[in-house]
Amino acid sequence: MATYPTSDQLLVVIDPVARRTDGESVRIAKDVLSAGAAAKVCLPDGPEEFTRALARRGSRRPVVVGDDRALLRAVSALHRQRELAACALSVVPVGGTLSLARSLGVPSGPVAAARAVLEGAERRLDLLVDDSDGVVLGTLRIPPVSPRQQDPAGPEAVPSGAGHPWLRTCQSLVRTLVTRPPRAAAAAGAGPSRLRVEVDGETVVDLEQPVEAVSVTPGGGTGKAEVEVRPLSVGAEASPLLARGRTVTVSGAGFRYRADAVVSGPVRTRTWRVVEGAWGLTLPVTG
Repeated sequence: MATYPTSDQLLVVIDPVARRTDGESVRIAKDVLSAGAAAKVCLPDGPEEFTRALARRGSRRPVVVGDDRALLRAVSALHRQRELAACALSVVPVGGTLSLARSLGVPSGPVAAARAVLEGAERRLDLLVDDSDGVVLGTLRIPPVSPRQQDPAGPEAVPSGAGHPWLRTCQSLVRTLVTRPPRAAAAAGAGPSRLRVEVDGETVVDLEQPVEAVSVTPGGGTGKAEVEVRPLSVGAEASPLLARGRTVTVSGAGFRYRADAVVSGPVRTRTWRVVEGAWGLTLPVTG
């Protein structure tokens, strides 16, 4: 029987959604990981078992097989356990929403992602932590961006004209039978917002200036967030307002925001702070 150093002992936590949506990719990832390291495979049935498995990992390096929500759940759990600083996390993206993993530099295919787990190196990344102890790995947006807007290449997306003729006929029939929401209802919540945005205590935009969108992104290891505010344009397009800082506070008359794969709110105020190098992700070695 092969023996492996402690660093090559893995706890492979397979998200139940990944098992249901793409069992073949899960099987491939598990085979590649088990061939290259001493891998203990865990199959939690839900979020609570998922969290308990991470808490009981011992000296094993955790590997999440799942989508963006599973990755966010793992980082959130380790953050609550105050173990992020001492833990290098790995992920094999499997599931429907994978735009976050791709944006962080994780390979998209199960074989390439599993090999990156075995052969890659840890990269420390900044984290946004809000005043309710929630975490943000990628970009948060106000107002929320729909999943299809954020990840248009998800598994439900089918290229125009793809598949057999009978499939295209069925798709056309379904589209004619689906009741379309009224135009006013579809546009609800998509209008301008009145928000106060402060970065390190300095006001970037105040309530009297309507805004179309706000985005906040961890600074990629700089310890500062990148903030972009798009004012409502009248006539000529208004230039975005840009700022960088360690704390970002947004307040207004109840707003929702999308952070990674989750929509939160409404809240009247929320503050995010950047924690530099707060978590580690195993990524392919470049150069």
